[in-house]
Amino acid sequence: MVIIMLGAPGTGKGTVASLLQKKLEIKQISTGDIFRKNIKEGTELGIIAKEYISEGKLVPDDITIKIIEDRLNESDVQNGAILDGFPRTIKQAEELDRILASKGKKVNKVINLTTPDEEIIERIVNRRICSNQECKKIYNLILNPPKQEGICDKCGSELIKRKDDTEEIVRERLKTYFEQTSPLIQYYEKQGNMLTEIVSKTINRLGIDVAEDVVQILKGEK
Repeated sequence: MVIIMLGAPGTGKGTVASLLQKKLEIKQISTGDIFRKNIKEGTELGIIAKEYISEGKLVPDDITIKIIEDRLNESDVQNGAILDGFPRTIKQAEELDRILASKGKKVNKVINLTTPDEEIIERIVNRRICSNQECKKIYNLILNPPKQEGICDKCGSELIKRKDDTEEIVRERLKTYFEQTSPLIQYYEKQGNMLTEIVSKTINRLGIDVAEDVVQILKGEK
């Protein structure tokens, strides 16, 4: 099974994808995590990606597509994958269809998350992430704060704030998303495999609620 997480930055794609990974027992693939790992390690890919990400722009299609194609060839995702952060353009979506077709697979479900812009900005600016790459638990200082300030409840590692989690960069990322990525909604609506879910504190609906609904839908229980 191949699932795609769509939605603007800060809608909770990573949180929902992580929950689905546990419930469905298929791997989450986050392009953002791949880029950040390479940036931290100072690789050639990391240097290129940093130039774009630091300005709130998307990494070029050819680079991102190659990364995903290589990742989908690895043994741990042969039974399925949850793509978090890919595709982000029509070209990427078309290339993904080609890659999957060559393996006799297809996109089974697209989960499109929506959240009000101002809530997205508040959520990202207050986001903190576990520095332990084996954990990567996500917190929010307002909605889901850690029990001890700056420390992960799960593994005890230091919590960090991403350098690009600032209001200025978030607004630029939202602008980029709506200009370049939102056309994907029409692309997948035409394919008839998209499910749109609202994630917002205004209606008391969080990522865990969305994940439960998605699992039930995929299992034919709803």
